[in-house]
Amino acid sequence: MKTTGAIRTLFSGIVAVLALASFASEPDNLNPIGTMGKGEHALKGNKEAVLFEYQGRGCLTHFWFGGDFKGVEDTHIRYYIDGEEMPSIDMDLYMGHGIGFSDNQGPWATKHMGKIGRQNGVFNNYRIPFGKSIRVTAQRADNADDDQPIWWIIRGIENGRVAIGNVELPKKARLRLVKRENYGAAPLEEFDLCNVKGKGALYQVTMEAQGSSFSYLEACMRAYLGGKEKPLMLSSGLEDYFLGTYYFNSGKYYSDISGLTHFDTNACCFSAYRFHDDDPIFFQNGLRLTCRCGEAVHGETTDAAAVIDVQQTWYTTYTWIYQW
Repeated sequence: MKTTGAIRTLFSGIVAVLALASFASEPDNLNPIGTMGKGEHALKGNKEAVLFEYQGRGCLTHFWFGGDFKGVEDTHIRYYIDGEEMPSIDMDLYMGHGIGFSDNQGPWATKHMGKIGRQNGVFNNYRIPFGKSIRVTAQRADNADDDQPIWWIIRGIENGRVAIGNVELPKKARLRLVKRENYGAAPLEEFDLCNVKGKGALYQVTMEAQGSSFSYLEACMRAYLGGKEKPLMLSSGLEDYFLGTYYFNSGKYYSDISGLTHFDTNACCFSAYRFHDDDPIFFQNGLRLTCRCGEAVHGETTDAAAVIDVQQTWYTTYTWIYQW
């Protein structure tokens, strides 16, 4: 009887712990938050305008932005999480939504993001968690028309959490954007998109690249996990990483997992995005994500003769990572 009572007590304790652990996901505890702006003249001069502020714990779930003026695509959008002085997320409007080279094709939409208008109607459903506070700002680009009206919608959920691959992330998980802009990579150079420590999960990669030919698309993407010298190979070519094939010979495409948002065969340039929420890459002790400017046979040699006509190539990359 004593053993049975002990088991019952232990079982009751486990049930209580599980109930507490799932409390954040209870619908009664998830209250919507948000705001909107309607034709506001908020981007005057070099001013950083506050679009939304909130004190407390939660998760942003939706962002929409509208504006039809020169330079709108380079509007700086920033997220200051938990009172930080330097924003964890600092993105240009189009690149932050997977669009390079100011490509204005629309409408298109996926579950993560889309672009409905010619220079407006850009949206995303990124999950951006915070523990104490969040502040979202916008600032016009230096080359943009001044004092133009803008529209925006921002929404989220109090006490909301984030899941990757059906795995609920810890409460302390935070989304971070790592950028590499206008980087000129030498032939066969392997360069970092990010090199972070600790635990986390890769969420999204956007790349904008231009070379003298498309031979740089032979590159393999690599993930070095926990400081290991041997990488996890993520693709057999660069277009393969974005789920394209034969140097993107079918042209532009947009899907929930990947898309080709810009493609110019004459200029040998492209931009594309790749999400990893349904194809999770978790790391326990750091992640170094790399790309090469071109590639050799099987990705196992640095013999430049094995690559045809690869030249210096220019890259801008946005790598989104959850860390905890």
